[in-house]
Amino acid sequence: MSFPRCALLWARLPAGRRVGHRAAACSALRARVEPLPGALGRVSAVASASSSSSSASGGSKAPNTSLFVPLTVKPQGPSADGDVGAELTRPLDKNEVKKILDKFYKRKEIQKLGADYGLDARLFHQAFISFRNYIMQSHSLDVDIHIILNDICFSAAHVDDLFPFFLRHAKQIFPVLECKDDLRKISDLRIPPNWYPEARAIQRKIIFHSGPTNSGKTYHAIQKYLSAKSGVYCGPLKLLAHEIFEKSNAAGVPCDLVTGEERVTVGPDGKQAAHVACTVEMCSVTTPYEVAVIDEIQMIKDPARGWAWTRALLGLCAEEVHLCGESAAIDLVTELMYTTGEEVEVRNYKRLTPISVLDHALESLDNLRPGDCIVCFNKNDIYSVSRQIEIRGLESAVIYGSLPPGTKLAQAKKFNDPDDPCKILVATDAIGMGLNLSIRRIIFYSLIKPTINEKGEKEIEPITTSQALQIAGRAGRFSSKYKEGEVTTMNREDLSLLKEILKRPVNPIKAAGLHPTAEQIEMFAYHLPDTTLSNLIDIFVDFSQVDGQYFVCNMDDFKFSAELIQHIPLSLRVRYVFCTAPINKKQPFVCSSLLQFARQYSRNEPLTFSWLRRYIKWPLLPPKNIKDLMDLEAVHDVLDLYLWLSYRFIDMFPDANFIRDLQKELDGIIQEGVHNITKLIKISETHKLLNLESLSAENQSRLSGALKSQARRMRSTKTLGSKATEPPTSNVEEKSLASRLVQQGLLTADMLKQLEKEWLTQQTEHGKEKTEPGTHSKGTRRKKKEPPSD
Repeated sequence: MSFPRCALLWARLPAGRRVGHRAAACSALRARVEPLPGALGRVSAVASASSSSSSASGGSKAPNTSLFVPLTVKPQGPSADGDVGAELTRPLDKNEVKKILDKFYKRKEIQKLGADYGLDARLFHQAFISFRNYIMQSHSLDVDIHIILNDICFSAAHVDDLFPFFLRHAKQIFPVLECKDDLRKISDLRIPPNWYPEARAIQRKIIFHSGPTNSGKTYHAIQKYLSAKSGVYCGPLKLLAHEIFEKSNAAGVPCDLVTGEERVTVGPDGKQAAHVACTVEMCSVTTPYEVAVIDEIQMIKDPARGWAWTRALLGLCAEEVHLCGESAAIDLVTELMYTTGEEVEVRNYKRLTPISVLDHALESLDNLRPGDCIVCFNKNDIYSVSRQIEIRGLESAVIYGSLPPGTKLAQAKKFNDPDDPCKILVATDAIGMGLNLSIRRIIFYSLIKPTINEKGEKEIEPITTSQALQIAGRAGRFSSKYKEGEVTTMNREDLSLLKEILKRPVNPIKAAGLHPTAEQIEMFAYHLPDTTLSNLIDIFVDFSQVDGQYFVCNMDDFKFSAELIQHIPLSLRVRYVFCTAPINKKQPFVCSSLLQFARQYSRNEPLTFSWLRRYIKWPLLPPKNIKDLMDLEAVHDVLDLYLWLSYRFIDMFPDANFIRDLQKELDGIIQEGVHNITKLIKISETHKLLNLESLSAENQSRLSGALKSQARRMRSTKTLGSKATEPPTSNVEEKSLASRLVQQGLLTADMLKQLEKEWLTQQTEHGKEKTEPGTHSKGTRRKKKEPPSD
């Protein structure tokens, strides 16, 4: 038997059998003594065998080894049986052993052999450091490695003969090396249609209703849904699911509601209705239906949520599947359905009412008219614009993403009510879906929106054509009192860019999102039991293989929650569920609540109604400023989190009905705060809790920079050149700035006069102090650069 074969078999022996084979092993090991050239030949042979094995296993991409977190292998303490290796040979000289290990580490052949087994330079170094510490710090070593080290000291073995023991240790601290092939099989996300055998067992009819907003595409799909014996509606928002739930029941078609936080069964005996309206993540892929409707199918490309649309598209067991969305998704859906053997029927729709882009910007809030909606892309702009509208004696409704659904509906009702004095709406792009609004004119306050890309990185770019069309399409809807829609911008310089964005064709969607299941993560954890959940996800995504029409969704939010509760003792399945809970990680109170809920769960202490009341310090007072309003919104999110968990862990979150009543009460308090939002803004400014002018200036600066860079890319060099050569005129600039500030309500005429007096006084004092011409010139340049600060 060859030495490597003997050593490898010995390394694999259970500890109990090794003791019984001491004498045989000792003689076998000693009998195999070769000079240096022979040892090198052995290493080469093992390396060749490893290379052949690697090529045979397939050409998978090399893993990102920076994700492999080393485990700790503790040195061995004194053994109850004594140091058997020392009894068979002699005690080891630690200095000699250290020299042997250093020599082993420096050998190029060993490094190459390690690479063949998946140990790149980084892993090799980490494994060696751990291996050396283990040998040097152990009181007694296993008999096999003790004998080899002793033989190397006496030149009876070669230093390369340490490699089997080094590799065994490397696999202990990097267990992923031992099971790479199994992990690749588990994380193989190719051919996802095969994940849904129930859907593949029937021949489905796929109908794609394609068209812009306000084209009637969803209406026609819903009519088919209502006329069917059974059906499921899958929407992107709770508001849309609620809307279909109410419409269906109002039309005499019993319909249940299923969202992450709510289950409503309309049957008196609790029996499930034949129709259900749900958020897309909550749809069942095992229940048979006659008709299924998947709304906003273009969201299949969403970096975070796209997997839910992919799952619904491939997995719903319905005789007819009606898809509603943009034409940009037609090609991708057709390709995906080709892999399932299902044909796609496309029905195209045109907008029911005309919409036009105006040739002039709004420029001043003095030009607002009833039915106007100003769209902002951050809360600070919402607050600033609302305040300026209030200064002009007008009343506005406010809608943004973090408001509770009930508050959004209340604000929409207020704006739509012809008898209400509120005729202006200030909103984020949250109005793009889920709300029926009577808007005549959409005004983009800005064209810059922060977004998160597929890699989880924040980008500040102009809105896409798809986003612009979705928002602009809210003007002049068929069901509203305005039969024609108009679109413009707040600033004149943005108008040409908006027109260019709207004229661009919408880029076809190239790929659909996928997401690892709890079962796949559990299988991963079986092979890597000591790896954290966050690290498991990283390794899974790195090992995963997808077909060209798919991508793995961004899982940063999942990893954030996993790291947040990592130290809490939970089973893997429970930990996975907690990490999938939808939370706003920008809200510290919501994050700390997830942590507290997980801690209570781990202690097996139910989270009761009375406990939660104490935790959120109920009863809560109406907000006195913007900060109080934001805190109430965070509490509402915490109640949402409780309700979401209550449907996954009924015993531990037992009081969902009481919490829902509490949430409705809180919704009313928030509605009162939003109704008085301009008063809250004014108080916040007074107490310096909200500096709208500085925030507005900062946003304007960032917006201006982004727009200018975008304009450079899209406009002709000639246009840019002519603008660049225009000579700046200080007085004109100051005048336009002052008038603009007055128009925006940030300055009054009296404040402007006071500023002029202060500026003239400073100029006079500054002139007296100047004695040198050079200084005067320098000061003048500074004044021109900084007119706002003066």
